[in-house]
Amino acid sequence: MSEPQNEGQSEPQDEPRDESPDESDEVQDATPPEEQTPEEQGVEQVAFDINDFPGGARSAIEAVLMVIDEPVEETVLASALELPMEDVISILETLASEYADSDRGFMLRRLGGRWRIYSKPAYAPVVEKFLMGGQQARLTQASLETLAVVAYRQPISRARVSAVRGVNVDGVVRTLVSRGLIEEVIVDGEPGQASLYGTTDLFLQRMGLDSLDDLPPLAPYLPPADVIEELASEGHA
Repeated sequence: MSEPQNEGQSEPQDEPRDESPDESDEVQDATPPEEQTPEEQGVEQVAFDINDFPGGARSAIEAVLMVIDEPVEETVLASALELPMEDVISILETLASEYADSDRGFMLRRLGGRWRIYSKPAYAPVVEKFLMGGQQARLTQASLETLAVVAYRQPISRARVSAVRGVNVDGVVRTLVSRGLIEEVIVDGEPGQASLYGTTDLFLQRMGLDSLDDLPPLAPYLPPADVIEELASEGHA
C-alpha cells in the first residue's frame, strides 16, 4: 500500500524548454553575402530593355567596354546585358573588325580569353609620352631577357633564371613583379621551397597573346629543364 503524498509537497514540474532557435541551425541556413542574389541582398535591380537604347545591343556593349578596368569575358557581358551568348560574340567580333579597318586610334581585341579596347600599336609613342611625361617606358634588354626565360620555362625560380642568363637577376625580377608582368605562383612542393615565378594576364595583354600557347617557338633555343637544374646546382647563378 503506497503512502499518501504530503499535501505541502508539490509534484515535480517540467523544466521550461528553450524555444529559441538553435544557433547552429541559423548558421547552417544562412547564405554567405557573396553567394546571395541581388534580390536577397536588398539591391535594387535596374530594369531595361536593351532595344530601347539608341544603337541597341551594339552600342550598349561599346558603352560597357569604355568603362571597364580589366578585360571582360563574353559570359559576363551576356549576363549583365541579358543577351544570348552568340549575339554578344557576334557583336564583339564585328566591332573588332570595324575598328581594325578604320582610322581610329584604338582597337578591340580578345586576349587571354577576354575582351578590351586598346590603343593601336602605331600610336605607342604618343601614348608613352602622354603617360610617362617623356620618361623611358620600355623594358631594358636585361628585363626582356629575364622575362623571356620566365615565360618559356615557368614556373621557375630566380636561381634558375640566373643560371640561364649567367648573372644575378634579383633586381630585374623585382622590376618585372612591380610592373605586373610576372608574379609568384603557388606550386605544391616541400616546405621552404624557393619562390617560383610565372607570367601574368597583363603579360599576355602587353604581348598581344590570347594564351601562352601563342608564344613564338623560341623555347628550343633555351636550355632544357634538366640542364637549367644542373647549372643552378653548380652555382652558375
